[in-house]
Amino acid sequence: MFSVDLILFMYANGLKRLLDVVGCAFRSARFFSQSPYFSARKFTAGGTMNSDEVEHVLCKVADLEDDQMKEFDVPDAGKVLVVKQKGKFFAIGSKCTHYGAPLAKGVLCSGRIRCPWHGACFDIATGDIEDYPGLDSLPTFEVSVENGNVKVRGSASMMGNPVRSKALANRDERNEVVVLIIGGGAAGETCAEVLRQEGFTGRIVVATREKDPPYDRPKLSKAMDADVKSLYLRPLDFFAKSGIDLMTNKEAVSVDILQKKVEFTDGLSLNYNHLLIATGAQPNIYNVPGCGLANICVLRTPKDSSYIYQTSNGKDVVVIGASFIGMETASCLAGRAKSITVLDRNPIPFQHVFGEVVGLRLKRLFEENGVTFRTGLAIQKYEGKDGRLTEVVLSNGERLPAYLVVVGVGVSPATQFISGSGIPVTKDGFVIVDSKMRTEAKDVFAAGDAVRFPLFLQDDITVSIGHWQMAHAHGRTAALNILKKDVNIRSVPYFWSVMFKKSIRYAGFGVGFDDTFIDGDLEALQFAAYYIRNGNVVAVASMNCDPIVSKFAEYLNLGKTLSAEELRKDPNAWVADI
Repeated sequence: MFSVDLILFMYANGLKRLLDVVGCAFRSARFFSQSPYFSARKFTAGGTMNSDEVEHVLCKVADLEDDQMKEFDVPDAGKVLVVKQKGKFFAIGSKCTHYGAPLAKGVLCSGRIRCPWHGACFDIATGDIEDYPGLDSLPTFEVSVENGNVKVRGSASMMGNPVRSKALANRDERNEVVVLIIGGGAAGETCAEVLRQEGFTGRIVVATREKDPPYDRPKLSKAMDADVKSLYLRPLDFFAKSGIDLMTNKEAVSVDILQKKVEFTDGLSLNYNHLLIATGAQPNIYNVPGCGLANICVLRTPKDSSYIYQTSNGKDVVVIGASFIGMETASCLAGRAKSITVLDRNPIPFQHVFGEVVGLRLKRLFEENGVTFRTGLAIQKYEGKDGRLTEVVLSNGERLPAYLVVVGVGVSPATQFISGSGIPVTKDGFVIVDSKMRTEAKDVFAAGDAVRFPLFLQDDITVSIGHWQMAHAHGRTAALNILKKDVNIRSVPYFWSVMFKKSIRYAGFGVGFDDTFIDGDLEALQFAAYYIRNGNVVAVASMNCDPIVSKFAEYLNLGKTLSAEELRKDPNAWVADI
């Protein structure tokens, strides 16, 4: 900067000359900052450098057309995603905060981007996460246009690691309102965080029967060799810092909706002002003689996943049930176990979800990787020696050697503890909620795999959807309505599975489909499968065709309907309507 003596000298010779010198200095700085090869650091008022702040010219205005997005490198920082909509430029983090998918390969709609891998959505102006999975938002960066150049300015560390956690309100002990959340899965965790993000300062209690804090449950069958702490959705100290009381090993046994009280197996009782039931589902048990032998397992927790993975090494493994849990487990263990046999009553895996032709091709994928199938048979009994499993006896008398059995025959809602409470449930145990995740009981909400809720896509029919993404959305909706925000659940169902390092993605609600249309090369596992009901496409699944599923999710979100006739005429025409 200028010394005092120099300023006084200039003042004596006229203010105009001072302004000329200062103007020259600013013009020089602007010249260099506009160069595509120059990255300027920001200086503080005292002249010291903020080493985390970068400024860089990315491109020319004409390089991006309207409704286009492009990823750019920022030297010594990372990458940013630049979006142009309605003539305005936006710059945000370049990777999805869920699993790091490149958002440049996603779907740009009006004001938001949808991730190409798992469907999470982010606002292009604020970076806020609008739909799930994932918990965090994207950082945003300042964009300016000067002399036809598009320039970005912001945190270098945020460009390198584009994850932004929303600010959380502090706990205020004077606020005596208590929100009690039963369940530590995606719905419960999301509800707790959204409450704090929206300014709630009362007490939040998350009580889970598990010994671990909230974790990434889909990875239990997709990445069975993962370290348990790497699965945690938040660091262990997050909850204390956020004023959230996390109680592990706390299993609820009853709810009193009149006294607004929940009791737990250890004798603890907690009163609430608002209650969220988010206990998810529990694995079904295959009850046949011998089911008490050691090494007959279900997969529900990180401990289960780790035990199955470690125990399978070099052993004969039998998977009971060609469910997603069962098949993903078989995929993870293939090449590790001595042998893997999948038992199922149905001849074609996934037929009720993906249809016959896709199911048969996926079955062959497993067979190509050494997995054997026994279908159309039931289990007669388990046999063992010294209390440990040795064989599985089938209904036709066949005996399969088995050191380890993984049971994957579906799940049931974990809601036994509300029996007799006055909270309405279906015959099969699902909690009934409205579009705001409210039960009929006053101040009692429910969310996640344990509920039946109205699906906006299909005239608000009541459904149960056990998707990780949907549980997040339920939790957010519950939180906003606990705070009287009057928000309806509005999320397109989206899930994914991983088999032999190949991902299959799915969006929509295809239950009861009556026709299928395949576009692409099914044999090469590069295809999109369209599921049709009553003449309209209700769901899409794909492998190696990103981002077609995310495009269809956005298509449905916009309230559009794709007819089977239109699809067959031109399978790609509908994309233009997004």
